[in-house]
Amino acid sequence: MAADMKRRLARGVAVITIALGAGHLVQSMSEKPMAARNASNQTANTQLLEQPKHIERLAATDMAVALPVKKIAVAMLPKATDAAKLQLTVIAPKPASPVTMVMPVAVQPSHIDATVPAVPLKAGSDPCPVALNLASSENALIEVNLLSPCHASERVVVKHAGLTFTAKTSPTGALLTDFPALVQNAEVEVMFKDNTSVSAKVLVPELASLRRFAVQWQQDDAFQLHAFEDTSEFGGAGDVSASMPHAPATGVPVKGGFMTVLGDASTSLPMLAQVYTYPKNTTTKPEILIEAAVTKATCGREMLGQTLLTTAGAVKISDMSLEMPDCDAVGDYLVLKNLVPDMTIASAN
Repeated sequence: MAADMKRRLARGVAVITIALGAGHLVQSMSEKPMAARNASNQTANTQLLEQPKHIERLAATDMAVALPVKKIAVAMLPKATDAAKLQLTVIAPKPASPVTMVMPVAVQPSHIDATVPAVPLKAGSDPCPVALNLASSENALIEVNLLSPCHASERVVVKHAGLTFTAKTSPTGALLTDFPALVQNAEVEVMFKDNTSVSAKVLVPELASLRRFAVQWQQDDAFQLHAFEDTSEFGGAGDVSASMPHAPATGVPVKGGFMTVLGDASTSLPMLAQVYTYPKNTTTKPEILIEAAVTKATCGREMLGQTLLTTAGAVKISDMSLEMPDCDAVGDYLVLKNLVPDMTIASAN
């Protein structure tokens, strides 16, 4: 029994001794890594303990834990210095396919019909539009701008306050002209050969300081209007006529009178006119007269015409009738004087 007691005591002492040794071993393992960081000369003591072959650091702790190692196969590339042995295969991106523009191709018909159907007009549209624009310009003239595409190269008649004359449109149906206004609130009408017409209005305030006298006729019933200023005679410096119109320069105020010749004699049944313009408040009144030449076209018959005089904002229109001498008097002239305000036959040459 005593022997059993001794054996038990011996086993207890051994267990305690082993426990103490194990505790010393654990303490040594926890302190060695710290000592290795603080003093490099204690590396010999750390070699007494068996170090784990693979250490992995966890998070931010200073503790190192031995973990099982898993072998990973890593393919190592050659060193950069061995460039001759390194072969790289560069795969260039495929170039983008070029964009091909497909242009529409006109299909050539095998048969072309010469009859082209007319394009229908929109409801309410005018197939032959006509536009008449008027403007007032210097010396109380009216500028006319007519656009009439369906009346190309056509005879037209321009009417204004009793004044009538013919004109001709251009190959595009346009008419650009000007003529003296006879009233301040002017209305102009343009008539076409199909008896249609277009009209417009314009204000001409400058006419208030001017007076006008006109003569008009048709076709071969030719008249010549003369105005003698400053007691001038035929052919003198003050003779204002179709051959010496004294037309005012642009931008220069008018000092005396001037003549305007109207009408296109190349049209069928031409309607012609001559208009004399002079200042209203002139100190000396010009002498106005009308000549009628005896020609083979006018001799032995009656000539008709009209005179127009602006007065007090209105136009006084007077009919004129002349019995021309026989054809034996070709080359002579009939002269009409005292036309403002009265008209009489003064003499026959």
